[in-house]
Amino acid sequence: MCLAVPGQIVSIDDDGSLTRQGRVDFAGIVKQVNLAYAPHASIGDYVLVHAGFAIAVIDEVQARETLVWLAQLDMEVCP
Repeated sequence: MCLAVPGQIVSIDDDGSLTRQGRVDFAGIVKQVNLAYAPHASIGDYVLVHAGFAIAVIDEVQARETLVWLAQLDMEVCP
């Protein structure tokens, strides 16, 4: 089963190409993520990340609810 995990963008490295990258915080674990599929995402936004790619921008309430749900399942919150 594949799972997209929410995280918050803490920085963006945008050189204007399709390799737009950002650092995303997943409950304290920060990973480098490709933002090409979420071109309008900005610092502070929550994104769903699957296989190293942000695939959608979501609101903070959705992100926090999902993180609580994952924690209740004792799942590791790191893509």
